[in-house]
Amino acid sequence: MTGGSAARTYWCERAWLGSGAGVDQGVLVDVEANRIVRVQTSQPAPASATRLSGVVLPGIADAHSHAFHRALRGRASGVSGVAGVARGAGTFWEWRRQMYAVADRLDPDSYFTLARAAYAEMALAGVSAVGEFHYLHHGPRGVAYSDPNAMGHALVAAARAAGLRITLLDACYLAGGIGQPLSGVQERFGDGDAERWAVRAEALAAAYDGAPDVVVGAAVHSVRAVPLDQVPTVAGWAARRSAPLHAHLSEQVAENDACLAAYGRTPAQVLYEAGALGPRTTVVHATHPVDSDVALLGGSTATVCLCPTTERDLADGIGPGRLLLEAGCAVSLGSDSHAVVDPYEEMRAVEMHERLATGRRGHWAADELLAAGTTAGHGCLGRPDAGVIAPGARADLVAVRTDSVRTAGAGSGADAVVFAATAADVTDVVVDGRAVVVGGMHQLEEALGRDVGTGLALAVVPLWEARP
Repeated sequence: MTGGSAARTYWCERAWLGSGAGVDQGVLVDVEANRIVRVQTSQPAPASATRLSGVVLPGIADAHSHAFHRALRGRASGVSGVAGVARGAGTFWEWRRQMYAVADRLDPDSYFTLARAAYAEMALAGVSAVGEFHYLHHGPRGVAYSDPNAMGHALVAAARAAGLRITLLDACYLAGGIGQPLSGVQERFGDGDAERWAVRAEALAAAYDGAPDVVVGAAVHSVRAVPLDQVPTVAGWAARRSAPLHAHLSEQVAENDACLAAYGRTPAQVLYEAGALGPRTTVVHATHPVDSDVALLGGSTATVCLCPTTERDLADGIGPGRLLLEAGCAVSLGSDSHAVVDPYEEMRAVEMHERLATGRRGHWAADELLAAGTTAGHGCLGRPDAGVIAPGARADLVAVRTDSVRTAGAGSGADAVVFAATAADVTDVVVDGRAVVVGGMHQLEEALGRDVGTGLALAVVPLWEARP
């Protein structure tokens, strides 16, 4: 995706204009190229305007994605029907074994096909930008492709084909666990050391310098996968490029225990002491931080990316999202494993999970959850010019029905979207001024025949049929 449309005017029946602003009626949005140039409220609908019914939101940011995990949906439940897995044996670590098996079957062509369909599913849900946490870098046994960034280029091409902007978070992944070498499929993730990772990441970033739809950032996969003495190299590369820096953090209690045993510090303390925490940093999950970690993350003004549908699918636990927000962190949202691709379910799950953890209701306002899915998400992907319907912002618009069987009678404000709507209620999506979804149908990718479900099946099923 390289640019937007010509000048165009949208008339929104109702539009959410940001936290505290509520929902306004009769909102005219004038777009030139890929930018919003004028917003007016309480306006009649001009005959020449494109009408968007329901509640119109800014584009959603999916701030944490592993596109190839989409192939695991429904096949790695840990309950039944999974070869070699007894009922009830579905731990995170067993799920990871199956995830590695899928990773081992992908090459640049099949990765493009799978990611294109996965991103098209995101577009149908109202996502305009994805943060792809990318660590499947090399070929079998870790042998580099002729272009060492072939897999990364496949992801960029897939996002463009699906109509999304992408922040490609190139992950440094050097160890199979603290003090353990890479083994098996993990060899495809590694570059040997952080210096060699930085050389490859620099070539990837240089390929997209100036591209309006691509940001290349960095990631420390986790303190399990990047030794303490290697983290500063990754953080330094991100700092020199003023690029986003992401890291998985305290997703599992076992991660905390291993880190304390090896370093005498929590994962958050390790990142802080290595210079990897700051306002450009996003820590993903933060499910099991101790109290001092919450203060450290908040004081660093890092963003936290919660992925509630994955965190419950993998039995990770419920993170202290509200405490992290109040400590000073921005909170964003991601789909992570693609067990569910539904930004509205991610939003309401943040509130619902805290209700389960605390036994009380009312932790998050709808405005706060919408901000997590929009402004905070785009911000942590290096796009502070997106996630709001305002002059100068990226021309991203998402129309959500308020008259479906899910939303009928639920009102017409932010609460109706967050606490009643699903991805199935999205009718129209505009990304950078271009219509990507119209009437619930994806418009751009001819190879999918606009039938994203068929495209997903054609991408996923062969990966399982090919398994040894």
